[in-house]
Amino acid sequence: MRRLFWKFFLTIWLTMAVSVVALFTITKALQIEPFPREVEVAKRDFATAIINRLLAEKNVGSATTVARAAEKELAVNGIMVISDPSANGSKIDVAIVEPGLIDYVWPRLFPWVSIVLAAAIAAYWLARNLVRPITHIRNGLSALAHGRFDVRISDEMAGRRDELAELAADFDTTATRLEDLRLSQRRLFSDVSHELRSPLSRLQASLGVIEQNPARLSAMIERISREIERMDGLIGEILTLARLSDRSDLPIERQTVDLIDLLQEIVVDAAFEAQTRSIKVDFRGPEHFIAKVNGELIYRAFENVIRNAVKYTAVGSRVSVEAEIEDQVLVLSVVDQGPGLHESELDWIFQPFSRSQNAEPDGGFGLGLAIAKQAIESHGGSITATPASTGGLAMVLKIPSCNQ
Repeated sequence: MRRLFWKFFLTIWLTMAVSVVALFTITKALQIEPFPREVEVAKRDFATAIINRLLAEKNVGSATTVARAAEKELAVNGIMVISDPSANGSKIDVAIVEPGLIDYVWPRLFPWVSIVLAAAIAAYWLARNLVRPITHIRNGLSALAHGRFDVRISDEMAGRRDELAELAADFDTTATRLEDLRLSQRRLFSDVSHELRSPLSRLQASLGVIEQNPARLSAMIERISREIERMDGLIGEILTLARLSDRSDLPIERQTVDLIDLLQEIVVDAAFEAQTRSIKVDFRGPEHFIAKVNGELIYRAFENVIRNAVKYTAVGSRVSVEAEIEDQVLVLSVVDQGPGLHESELDWIFQPFSRSQNAEPDGGFGLGLAIAKQAIESHGGSITATPASTGGLAMVLKIPSCNQ
């Protein structure tokens, strides 16, 4: 918190410095000497003694001159040489006029009162400058505690550029993240309900057919089995995604795995299944890449991406799988020759239950890429989608050899 520290330091220091300069200027301008009263009394007694001695010698002119000189040169006030009119000027004496309390005290207190007032003004400014943004942050936290995730406070900081403004920005980021999580949760519940409702409806319909026509029992049992397998697969993927989300901030269990061997195994299986649509799956890459990863999660990520490319590439085309090593990071590119995606869909496809406009009606649950993204990012890597030069989609996965 260096900027805030220097703001406090300079404010207090400048206040004290200005106060000292003001004190020096005022004392010089008003010829105020902030000495004790004893010094003032001593100077006056000294001047009075001289004047009395001159008066004793009947030297009134000299006594008057000394009194005026004492007032002018020594700044001694209140000494007067007077004569008694009733005595026809024959009686001459010296009179001492004591200054009033305000006249005596105020010139000496004024510099210190100015310092106190300046310090009070600075303290008020500091308190106001600090309490206002803290109040906004407190109100924002209170709103979050009551479930209002749409509150933002950065606009209330009035152009600040210190740590409090950064704290407000972090608050807004947190609020946005919480709002996104709440929306994702609602969307997840809605999507799960929708995905489960469809096979359940088909199961109910199959049971109705069996009740109306028992002769179709064998055919309906096969249909029921498919729907049960579909529901089991959906629940399995949901549990996998939930496990990855729950462990996003926790260390994952790792093993030493050759990712190239893992890739080659997945490519061989995908190529075998792709033969039914005359699709070729090519692989190019180094011989080995040893990394400390969770083998099961990385296998699921690789498999989901490659199978997704095979599913959407055109019949009779090919899917290119290419691996490179860059600074101890495995860069895997999977390129298909399918219809591709619109720019607005490139990030959206990694959300749970998201499907592109070109997706098949019964072609999956839209969880594969979401699982792949969570699995890759849990290893400190990344996954992105970009339009391919072939007109399809290019997926780029980056996995470090260890968690960097």
